[in-house]
Amino acid sequence: MTVSIATRRKFLIGAGLTGAALAGGLPRMIVPAQAATQFAPTQTMRGGSNNYRPNAPLVEQLGTGFIMSGLVLKAGTGEPLEGVRIQIWAATTLGGEREPRNHGSVLTRADGTYSLEMPQVVPNFGQPHGHLAYDDADFETVFLRPVMPSASDTSLRADFILAPRA
Repeated sequence: MTVSIATRRKFLIGAGLTGAALAGGLPRMIVPAQAATQFAPTQTMRGGSNNYRPNAPLVEQLGTGFIMSGLVLKAGTGEPLEGVRIQIWAATTLGGEREPRNHGSVLTRADGTYSLEMPQVVPNFGQPHGHLAYDDADFETVFLRPVMPSASDTSLRADFILAPRA
């Protein structure tokens, strides 16, 4: 009798799943692994805090031509976070990252989204990039420094998954 590799593989997988189900372990094996990786906290990026200004003012917009946006979720549950202050700054056509006109904060909406319109981001140290930060009391601090694929891009998205402070 000849048994194909595919048939043997199906048998072994089926036997393993049946054994796990009979032992009562199948649901526990699958669900935690998905939940743990799906909403893991965002890690701070190297160089993200460069030129950060604590308590940058809340603004409606900093200019026109470029949109910074993203989504802020709670680690573990993935629930959208409303009213979270995200600071945004970048080198733009108005000047470098230290330019006060290139710094502002926005609050997340009920669905966890945020956005800020600003002047076109320009390369700084050879790379077009933005800086974003969460640095308040309720969650762990996160600084992001996403790099744009091209200096001609007119938007940049950065999502945060925030871990509550212990």
